[in-house]
Amino acid sequence: AVRGCGGVWRRVWQCGAGGSASRGQCAAAGSARGAVVPAGKSGLAPWVPVVGLEIHAQISSNSKLFSGSQVQFAAPPNSVVSFFDASLPGTLPVINRRCVEAAVMTGLALNCSINKRSLFDRKHYFYADLPAGYQITQQRVPIAVNGTLSYSLCTDHKMSQMVTKTVRIKQIQLEQDSGKSLHDDSRSQTLVDLNRAGVGLMEVVMEPDMCCGKEAAAAVRELQLILQTLGSSHAVMAEGQLRVDANVSVHHPGEPYGVRTEVKNINSLRFLAKAVDYEIQRQTEELENGGTILNETRAFDSKLGCTVPMRDKEGKQDYRFMPEPNLPPLILYDTKSLPANINHQQVVNIDRIHERLPDLPSVKRAKLVEQYGILPEHSFTLLNEDGLTEFFESVVKRTQMKPKKVIGWILNDLLSYLNQHSLTVKESPVNSSMLANLLNLLEKKEISSTAAKQVLGELWKGEGKTPLEIVKEKKLELIQDQEALEQICQAVIDGQKNE
Repeated sequence: AVRGCGGVWRRVWQCGAGGSASRGQCAAAGSARGAVVPAGKSGLAPWVPVVGLEIHAQISSNSKLFSGSQVQFAAPPNSVVSFFDASLPGTLPVINRRCVEAAVMTGLALNCSINKRSLFDRKHYFYADLPAGYQITQQRVPIAVNGTLSYSLCTDHKMSQMVTKTVRIKQIQLEQDSGKSLHDDSRSQTLVDLNRAGVGLMEVVMEPDMCCGKEAAAAVRELQLILQTLGSSHAVMAEGQLRVDANVSVHHPGEPYGVRTEVKNINSLRFLAKAVDYEIQRQTEELENGGTILNETRAFDSKLGCTVPMRDKEGKQDYRFMPEPNLPPLILYDTKSLPANINHQQVVNIDRIHERLPDLPSVKRAKLVEQYGILPEHSFTLLNEDGLTEFFESVVKRTQMKPKKVIGWILNDLLSYLNQHSLTVKESPVNSSMLANLLNLLEKKEISSTAAKQVLGELWKGEGKTPLEIVKEKKLELIQDQEALEQICQAVIDGQKNE
């Protein structure tokens, strides 16, 4: 999150107009690609950073991609593992229809072309948590290709200017997750939990169209909102349901892209921004000092705030891709190609999925702006905070105050308190009904704005009192009776005479 005007914490990613990439800003250079890193000792043209992302989203499904094992977060180790998940000889994959539909829905939402015929491949690598020695994925012909994702971010710290950018989606492919290795350094041993092995993933591959950490974080946040809106993935990064690999390189304008490094398994938007910006700065300094960039896989150390080497980057030939012999081509249909007299439960109809697409975040924002007359940047804040849109609309329905004034109370007062105490909207001690009642008192001029803030402070204590009860208890009412006001004024004047 970044701090906006008025002390409000708003989760709208910013891309600064100056400074170094290590500070998470993109320097304005006037180039079509966007940002550059200033030239250093060499005196040559500035360095241009290039960022591409590979995002693994866990599909929201009750069972795994190729087996009937349950998908359950934090289940006891190795408690939801089928014979197929453990790669026992003779077991065969059976594809999960729900996972296919989720991938198609995601592809349509990202403006992709859906391949009616896609293929599965084996990607070989050897690790303790991959018992088969290979992963089933879609390398040659994935389920969706050639899409786009539009995302917005602020260009200044006042949150008043927003720009919309687009990143190309190369492909979306279905694949199975690996298990989890738990390294016990004190006992010099590694424990393996296969609960996650075989869980369905969508890998969303983004082209290298971004140029700094804030752009990368903004794009992933928009994708996260889309996935959650569709219901195709819960996309909770803290639970490993959305993991990001960032490919980063730098080069001089007009030259070929530089050697890239891959920062693996980033599980936080804040860490993603930091990892990308650190890697841009590291590569720039390395090249400025006459060094070379290795094509390697790195990890982000959140405690140190830097990336560290993990291993040399594998090439495609190292994975020894081959067609998956136990799975036929995945065939999808649309209304025109659907065979007559076919059981609709046995096929996936692209057109029927398209008809069920809900309003995407961009459409929701436009509707909020049009319906309530709020600023576009406010619509981003409402959607970015889980549950805040519903909270805002509930307050608007219950109060006589205009939405433009309601949004100010929610963004400046509610959010600042929640961020200060690290609470979510759902954990707020002040619900929408309480805030609406308070704003009604203010709108009817029964209390002043200063008194309303005082009442809100009392409501945060969670003592169960209503705004009206607090107003009466603290004697915060505005006096409307002219005669009573005259008596008070006269008493003050009389007191001054006696002195």
